[in-house]
Amino acid sequence: MDYQTPLAAGIFILAYAFIISEKIHRTIIALLGAALMIWSGILTQESAISHIDWNTLWLLIGMMIIVNITRETGLFKFLAIWAAKKVRANPTALLFALSGITMVCSGLLDNVTTVLLTVPLTFSMASQLQVDVKPFLISQILASNIGGTATLIGDPPNIMIGSATGLSFVNFITNLAGICLFIFIVTDLILILLYHKGLKTTPERQHHVMCMEEKDQIQDWNLLYKCLFVLALTVVMFVLHSTLKIESATAAITGAGLLLLLACHRNEPMISRMLSSVEWLAIFFFAGLFVLVGALVDTGIISMLAQKAMEITSGNETATAMLILWMSAICSAFVDNIPFVATLIPLIKDMGNMGITNLNPLWWSLSLGACLGGNGTLIGASANVLVASMATKRGVIITFLQFMKIAFPLMLLSILISSGYIYLRYL
Repeated sequence: MDYQTPLAAGIFILAYAFIISEKIHRTIIALLGAALMIWSGILTQESAISHIDWNTLWLLIGMMIIVNITRETGLFKFLAIWAAKKVRANPTALLFALSGITMVCSGLLDNVTTVLLTVPLTFSMASQLQVDVKPFLISQILASNIGGTATLIGDPPNIMIGSATGLSFVNFITNLAGICLFIFIVTDLILILLYHKGLKTTPERQHHVMCMEEKDQIQDWNLLYKCLFVLALTVVMFVLHSTLKIESATAAITGAGLLLLLACHRNEPMISRMLSSVEWLAIFFFAGLFVLVGALVDTGIISMLAQKAMEITSGNETATAMLILWMSAICSAFVDNIPFVATLIPLIKDMGNMGITNLNPLWWSLSLGACLGGNGTLIGASANVLVASMATKRGVIITFLQFMKIAFPLMLLSILISSGYIYLRYL
């Protein structure tokens, strides 16, 4: 019905306004917004549930369980001390090293799994050196999305693009890895310039860290071996998930179930503790957000905006590539990129019938825009929300505006660099 389109847009905008204001917790707003979409008749309960990306949610839950059990071994404390000693406990060098590890792992695994592994390590490190943890967390959020852009399996939009086009893992590496590495270096250097005054510790604390023995942090070697085995198996399943014909969530839940079996098959208190330590606030926020965006899909708002944007370019290849890049970046900063990319994929395919013979620049523009655009705001990507939720649980608050003030200009810079790259290499 005609009233549903403006009503859906109004509820969506109102929900995002409350999320940005942070007057009420974002999870409550997302759930209430989702409920309003159903009560108003825009979505049925069945259609609302169908819009929830269960693959993403189960991936999050599975990896949270694996990481929580692994944390029991003391591995993250071991890694924190090991990494600090490798850079002689220098906070600036450590920020670059940790974000570099995050970027590489995000390309080989996915950005959500990576931050689940690196955030506990980062908190332990910052505590040892008595430095502000926020610059480290922000750098890792940005690095996780940059690294996820570089490969086929690093971010859901790339998986969708690869599936729709037949572009391979090697295609993504050869076309995107180089520019992503350059963007990462520029981003990290700017962050270091912004935060360098706070990235200082005392020689005494550095000496204290250098004298620590990392092996003493391992509390249960037997459990550690089990965790490393399951982590390795899960990584293999992630890398081979297309060959095995399974979703990434299946790999994560398989790993979580196997590790629960090996680590605490009859220890009910430990099982309860592991499940209760899942970041349920983040899980329910995502569920509500998927429903909110699903209402925009069902009412045709996303499709209408995408089609209007395509008409503006009149089929010009350069203009279309730039528009896709910038539009997907700006939209992905505020709206979940999965339904947006799902809408643009068939539209880009149709561009082949409009006289554009080489669609590859458009696919790379969509990938760079949708993945890097997630760095724009705290709700722009799954990893962003998860890091903020994990930080809040540890008493560190990263506000929406605080993050956006730093990240949005850096995101725009990364898209500007990507524009030059797309134009020089493909157009």
